[in-house]
Parts: sequence; C-alpha cells; structure tokens
Amino acid sequence: MGIEAAFMVPHPPLIIPEIGKGSEKVVQKTIEAYEQVADEIAQIKPSTIIISSPHSVMYSDYFHISPGDFAKGDFGGFRASSVSFKEEYDTVLRDRICEIADSARFPAGTLGEKDPCLDHGTMVPLWFIRRKYKGGKIIRIGLSGLSLSDHYRFGEMIAKAVDECGSRAVFVASGDLSHKLKETGPYGFAPEGPVYDEKIMEVAKSASFGDMFYFDEDLCEKAAECGHRSFVIMAGTLDGKAVRANVYSHQDETGVGYGIASFYPIKNDDTRHFRQMYIEKLKEKVKEKTNNSDEYVRLARKSLESYILQGEVIDIPDNLPDKMLLDKAGVFVSIHKEGNLRGCIGTFLPTRENVALEIIYNAISASTKDPRFTSIKPEELPFLEINVDVLSSPQDIESKDELDVKRYGVIVSSGSRRGLLLPDLEGVDTVDRQISIAMQKGGIYEGEEVKLQRFEVVRHF
Repeated sequence: MGIEAAFMVPHPPLIIPEIGKGSEKVVQKTIEAYEQVADEIAQIKPSTIIISSPHSVMYSDYFHISPGDFAKGDFGGFRASSVSFKEEYDTVLRDRICEIADSARFPAGTLGEKDPCLDHGTMVPLWFIRRKYKGGKIIRIGLSGLSLSDHYRFGEMIAKAVDECGSRAVFVASGDLSHKLKETGPYGFAPEGPVYDEKIMEVAKSASFGDMFYFDEDLCEKAAECGHRSFVIMAGTLDGKAVRANVYSHQDETGVGYGIASFYPIKNDDTRHFRQMYIEKLKEKVKEKTNNSDEYVRLARKSLESYILQGEVIDIPDNLPDKMLLDKAGVFVSIHKEGNLRGCIGTFLPTRENVALEIIYNAISASTKDPRFTSIKPEELPFLEINVDVLSSPQDIESKDELDVKRYGVIVSSGSRRGLLLPDLEGVDTVDRQISIAMQKGGIYEGEEVKLQRFEVVRHF
C-alpha cells in the first residue's frame, strides 16, 4: 500500500475529441502517451486517484483541498457540456491529510472553496483514466504561491497520509509546460520557453527531483510554465524512494509544451530526501551571507529575531557606526525566503531620531505587519535573507524622463494618496512599469493628475 505510481501529465482541452473536433490529431503522440498512462492506472486499480491541478482553487499562502463528498464538472466552458463527470471524494484520506497538516501547523486544508465544480486541469486526466478504469475515489489538490520546498513538503504529508490510511493510491500531477514555445502559438514565443521544457523533461527522464528546487523563478515566469509546482508536490510524494522513470512523450506543436512521464517507486533510498538536502544547502547559504553582511543588515536581523523569539524590541547596540546614530533617513527592510518576498515595509521619510532606530522598527514591521503575508515564524529564521535600503530625500521632478529604474526609486502622489517603488527591482525593466506599479500601490488610477518624485538608495545586503 502507499503511492503506487505517480504521473506527470498535461491538460489541453483540445485533446478531448468533442472539443478538438479533429484538431486534437496535432498532438497524437500526447494522446497515445495519455492512453498508456490510463492503461497503467487501470492495471494498478488504485483505491484513490490524487490529482494536483493548477486550475483548482489557489491561494498565495494556503493549499486548498476540495471539500465535500463528491464533485461534478463538465467542459461547457469549452463548448462541450455533454462531456461531464461526477466524482466521489475519498473523505477518509483527505481528512487524514488535513489532520497531518494541522498538527504540523502547515497551511493546507479544505477552507475557502470558491467553486466546487471540477476544473479542466482535473477533468482532462480523468477523461483518459475513466475510459479505462471506473474504480477508485479522487482527491483534488490546488497549488499555492508558497515556496517550492513547501510544495514538496505537502507531497510528503500526502504520502504519509496514504501510508497511514493503508490506501492504494496513484498521484497525477496535472500541468502543462511552457506556454511560449512558438511565435505561432496562442501566447507567442520567449527564449526561456524551450529552455524550461528541456530542463523539466531532463528532470523527468532522470527522476532528479532535487533539481526542481533550483529552477530560476525568472525563467519559470518568462517561460509561462503551468505545472512546475504540481510536479514538485508529486516529487514530494516519492521522497526517499528510488524510482523507475519513463518519459512517454513531449510535444510543442501548439506552442505549449505537453510532457508525459511515469514514476514508479522501487525501494527506500536515503539519498533521495531532496527537500532535506535543499534545506541544508539553503541554511549554509544564508549563514554565509549573514556572516558577510554589514552593520545595517545585522541590526535588522537582530531586531526581527529578538521580536519573533522573545517579543522584545532591542535597544540600540553599542559600537554602531556614527552614520547610523547621527543620520536620519527613510529606510526599507526587505525579507526574502527561498528567493520569494516574505515581507517588506519601510518609511520614505525619517520617522525616528536616527537610522538605527528606523531599521530596528521597520525590521519588526516587515516581519510581522506586512498585510500581504502572515507573520514570520521562529522556524523560518534560518532561511531569511534580509536587505536594508537607506533612502535619500525625495526630489521633485517634472517628468518621467528624469527617472531611471536602475538608479532611482519613484514616489507617485495624487492628493493624499501616495505609492512608492524602490529602484533596481527584478522584473521592473521600464520607467512606465515602475510608475504603474507605484500608482497601483497608492490606489491611483490611470488618467489622474499625479506628482512625481525620485530618490536614490544605498542598498545593504
């Protein structure tokens, strides 16, 4: 009993004959590979089919597991409402997954369902499976905006629940690859598209799941991949297992990548605890960076650690440079975890008697009061990377021509509303983009009269 096999599959609606109406033949190799997967699942006869889908309910900080006893769905949104499903959920296994997550204070469960209907990322795999195998209940898993290591950890929890319930389960990771493989495709072409597809299919071929932690976030975004997090959950369900990997197909004829592969656990293998290995490397990286950081960053870290661990605001330490004690300036403290923003709050003008106090209080706010994130937990501290930006006084400018996204931050004001964006941010490549984001942050709408200011920063790592 346990996870008997896992499968990596795409979910293009056009592959369904009632939708494709003949055009599905362009991905015939994918269809044949899908049939192979369905045959194998029918041979396994699982009691539960667990499906992770990028098109199920998704939150930035929570993994949604579909609640209820059953769910229905059809392809009416693709003009094929006659193709419909009614699936029974495995409530026993689902509840055990939730219990394990709750006991670990892990953000996963059945809360916050927006739409009970099955999504196409779930129904496309089921269309192939149900033609060959009618048995077994399902569990539908959504993705999240949390880190890749959290997705992998969630997979580990799913596997643990399967083992404890004595279930005979298969895991189906639904997800397309890059959406930007051809100029003639629906999403156009980006050079990162083929790079992503080549890298992820190599991972599938060799079952080198640990490599998935190191896919650059910028590469994934520019490639417009769909299923990476789904595949990482799948990998987590096979943690500590040697697997037999088979790649059945990879096509890019539509401009979107479709990859199909299977993974069968063979035996326990202590060299394949990939999340644990990744965490150890991450700890070492952060530790080294912390040891090499300057007084500004060390002060921010000391402040947030004291507040998170003891609930205490530190006093200004001895032996700080005079510049931190005598100067006044706006300060932003940015916190990242595994390359993702975890908190960022600051002041564009000084609000305290010196830069040191500005850092101490903004570090606390960034770690506990950023409304976009939950407060940082003690167990996260070894993985946090901290930046401190000290701002110059804002300078009024006449037009956007006086801006430079690499050198200057921008403040956009309209009446009492104000939005600020720091300079030299990843993904902000143009002045227009910089101004647009600052306006969004300030609740300022296009066409309103605005005042522009610029500032420079000294960035401390």
